[in-house]
Formats: sequence, C-alpha cells, structure tokens
Amino acid sequence: MQTIPHNIFLEQFAQAEGGGGMMMLLFWVLILGAMWFFLIAPQRKKQKQHKQMIEELSTGDNVITASGIFGIITNVKEDRFVVRIAEGTKVEIQKTFIQGKVSPDGTVESSR
Repeated sequence: MQTIPHNIFLEQFAQAEGGGGMMMLLFWVLILGAMWFFLIAPQRKKQKQHKQMIEELSTGDNVITASGIFGIITNVKEDRFVVRIAEGTKVEIQKTFIQGKVSPDGTVESSR
C-alpha cells in the first residue's frame, strides 16, 4: 500500500538523483583538471627545458650523461653526440641520454 507522503518522498528523491549526476560529472572534471595541473603540466615543462638544453649544446661543452659519465662533446650528429670520456676514448651517445651541461666550476646545470 502506497500512501501520498510515500509517493511525494519518492518523487523528491528521484529529482535529487538527477542533480547528483551533474555533481558527479563536475567532481570528475575537477579531479582530472587537478591531475593535469599537478602531474602532466610540470612534466611537459621539464621536457621542453631538456629539449632546449639539448639544442643549445655544441662541440666543446662539458656534459654528464644519464648514467653519470662526464665527458666533452667532440662532434654533434643529427641524433647523437660524440663524447670524449677519457684520452683516446670517444663514445657516441643518443642526445636524449645527456642529463645536463657541466659548468666550468664543476656544477651540473641539469634540466631534469
């Protein structure tokens, strides 16, 4: 047996549910926006800085690789650097594996 107050309560509950879906959508949009702001945007900024640092490197620059090897760039190729790591020892390193430029006083100017 359904009464009139029971039906009124159910109608109000059904109307509240319709508005709740919009609030849930707004909640997820805010969560995704916060994730982009705190995670994706800073990473993209670091990638741009690293790309700019790589483009500015030239022959004679002191660098450090991602594995911690220090060396001097002796030749710049399209997709890699030739780096002298010791007298008579040169290695070819992909450009993305250069972690930073080493200043003359020995400090690393890292883009990461």
